[in-house]
Order: sequence, then C-alpha cells, then structure tokens
Amino acid sequence: MADPTGFLKADRALPTRRPVDVRIRDWQEVYEDFPPTALREQASRCMDCGIPFCHNGCPLGNLIPEWNDLVWKDDWREASERLHATNNFPEFTGRLCPAPCEAACVLGINANPVTIKQVEVEIADRAVGEDWIVPVTPSEQTGKRVAVVGSGPAGLAAAQQLTRAGHEVTVLERQARIGGLLRYGIPEFKMEKAVLDRRLAQMAAEGTQFRPGVDVGADLSVDELRSSYDAVVLAGGSTVGRDLPVPGRELDGIHLAMDYLKPANEVQEGSRETWPITAEGKDVVIIGGGDTGADCLGTAHRQGARSITQLEIMPQPPDLRAASTPWPTWPLMLRTSSAHEEGGERLFSVNTVQFLGDDAGVVSGLELVDVEMVDGRFTPVEGTSRVLPAQLVLLAMGFVGPQREGLLEQLGVEIDPRGNVARTDSWATNVPGVFVAGDMGRGQSLIVWAIAEGRSAAAAVDAFLSGSSQLPSPILPTTRGQ
Repeated sequence: MADPTGFLKADRALPTRRPVDVRIRDWQEVYEDFPPTALREQASRCMDCGIPFCHNGCPLGNLIPEWNDLVWKDDWREASERLHATNNFPEFTGRLCPAPCEAACVLGINANPVTIKQVEVEIADRAVGEDWIVPVTPSEQTGKRVAVVGSGPAGLAAAQQLTRAGHEVTVLERQARIGGLLRYGIPEFKMEKAVLDRRLAQMAAEGTQFRPGVDVGADLSVDELRSSYDAVVLAGGSTVGRDLPVPGRELDGIHLAMDYLKPANEVQEGSRETWPITAEGKDVVIIGGGDTGADCLGTAHRQGARSITQLEIMPQPPDLRAASTPWPTWPLMLRTSSAHEEGGERLFSVNTVQFLGDDAGVVSGLELVDVEMVDGRFTPVEGTSRVLPAQLVLLAMGFVGPQREGLLEQLGVEIDPRGNVARTDSWATNVPGVFVAGDMGRGQSLIVWAIAEGRSAAAAVDAFLSGSSQLPSPILPTTRGQ
C-alpha cells in the first residue's frame, strides 16, 4: 500500500496532451511529459483495499499495488523489477492498453480510479532512461529449436520467454520488418516505433533470432518448418478485416483500415516515400467506432483531410458507466481518444445502405440511414435516409479471424466455430508440436491479452519440450476464454 490517505488528498490526474493545432502537424506521441512528483502523487492514491480487484481486470496478473507503493517510496528500480516480473513489454501496454485494471480499481466504485496505466508507462520509460533494461540470458541451452510465426505482441512475448528458458527461438514474420500490428497498425502518435525497436534490440541481444520477409507456407514450406524446429507457435494474429458487402463496394476509394494504416506507418519509418492512399483534401468517412477507427481518424487528420465522419451502428454509449456493466466489469461508456479530440464528427445508430460513385468508378459518397433495435435486429428508421459526401471510405469494423490460405491450410490445423485456430487448454493445436497464442486462437482482442497468452503458451511449449516448466503462465484454462 502507498500513502494510506493518498486517495483522500489527491484526485486523478493525467499528462496534458499537446495542443491539437500543434500535434496534428507531426506524428509524435500526443502527450507531454508528466513530472515524477505528480506521478508519485498519483501512485499514492492506491488504497488499502484489502482485495485488489485490479488483478481481476488484468490478464497478466500485474502486481499493481506493489509497484504503486514502490513508486510512492521513490524506489523506481525495484518498481521496474516488479513490473517486468509479469509483463514483458510494459512500455507497450502502458501506451496502448485500454486499462481494464482501472475499470476494476476498488477506488473506482465511488471515485476516480488510480491512474494505473500512467504509472506503468512511466516506470517502463524510467527503466529505459536509467539503462535498467538489459538482456536476460539463460544459464544453459536446451538444444531445442522453436519457430514463432508472427511478430506481434503475442509472438514477441512467447519468443522472449522461450529464449530465456534456453531454447533456440526464431521469429518468422512475412512483413519486411518485425513488430506485427505494433509496427504496421499502431500510428506513431500512439506509440513511436523507437519504443518497439529498443525492445527488439534487447531480445536480439538475448539470443532471439528474427527473420522478417518470410511468408511461411510460401517462402518457407510447412514441411521445412516442421522438420527444422521441435515446436511451432502460431501467433499470426486475426488479420482478415470485416468487409461491408453493400452495393457499390467495388468502387475505388473504399479500403479496409489496415490497407490504409500500414503504408501510412511505412512512410513515417522511411520505408515508403509517399502515401498510396491519402486523405489529403478529401471528405473521409470511417465506418467503425473502435480503436482501429480512431487510428484511421488521427491519421486522416495528419494527412490533411477536408472533413472526417465516423459511423457506428451501435447507439451512443452513456458518458458514465452503464448500469448493465457494473464495477468491476469493463464499463460500457463513451470513450473519447486523442484523435476524437482533434476533430471530426461521430454518428451513432446509423447503417450504410450503399456506396455511390462518379463516372470514373471512384466513390463519391454513401447513403446511410438511422437504425433502431427491434426484436434484436437493427431496423431502418423510415424517412432518415441521406447521403454523405466521401472520396475516401475506410472500413474499420474489426477482424473476423486469421488468414486460412497458406500456412494454416497446409498445416492442417482445426478451426473452431468462431473461425479461429482451435486449441486445447495446453495451447496446443490438433497438430503435434504446434501451438497457438494471441488473436489467431482467441480472436480479435486487447494487447494485454496477447502478451498474457504469449507468456502462457511459452510455458506450455517449454513443458512440451522439457517435460516441465518454471515459466509463469498468467492465464488459467478456466479464464482463457473470458
């Protein structure tokens, strides 16, 4: 416990975001520095709650009260040790996780919850600045070889854990650079890629081998994969975007979100000179109100869009926690990201009827209609049809599962009823020696779940190869599907 009365002395506070008219002119992270004294005050708000329900909200089992107490006591190095004991990449989650731990904070029952996420990222960044993040190498090698297919947070977590257990680990990634959605899906203004690169450097120094530009099932055959490695971890993510099959979908100028975000990130990293898809000077419509839609929104702002409208078929959530999602569950409520603060209009309870195009076959607008829920179905509201101008439409409606063509079909892994790779409680597929972790087996989810699954799958693989494992497994079979 930190200061026993800290939650009575200080209210919740977060770093200031840089002015909108400044930050939309660059791609740097949006937050200004947070003074260490202010952070210690925030950590002091962690109360003597008896049962820390923040643990219930965190799939990783982060030792949140412990490192809050250590920050308040100004023992930053020990706080970093406790933080890294359960989380391989706290600088990622501290920037990108929506913080289900804060939704479950006991203080949040009748007050503003502890700023857990901010304390986390400040500890992680302090550890980097003080050179506390050093390679952790195993005392001995097992002689076993493991291939991790996919280099997102689940794959990287699994790879780091298995490398530290003494196995020879190779991460195979079909994209030109390592990082998965961390590199190609997350815009710079949410997490600058230098944050990712410094962690990859640590992993390389520990012995993890990275092979980008290898499409397993095409560049590397499945037979060669199976014969070259003693175990395989599938961590390729949920990559097939949800489409919108309405009239006019074939028009130019309508793109899945990742087809827009990936090249935008490549330009910022210098691997591409210009944007093949740009919002500059256009009326942009984003269909989908989640995090991916917000990423598209912030990117379109920085590209100079003329107008941006974001559509959501669901009703507008309440400003405060809905009664249907009581503490400590994840609350249904309206969330406003930094990208929403930068501009654009949000429309709720609307559905796209059709896309409209010009004589050249390029999208020029879309017809939408208000909807309401009737007998469990979205029903159009009569007389509400209208047309929005749009020269660029981005489909950000989530993902429906992993790509089956190629690797998965050639491996012969079973697919579950939800379209994901089926697995047992030991993270194993039906193919001996092949395991799965993250969104490829779970379905589209949060980064904190991906890292937790990567760590748990690593423990299962270690036990498969060595007979037993001392690696931590944060996700139990009974909680895996939550």
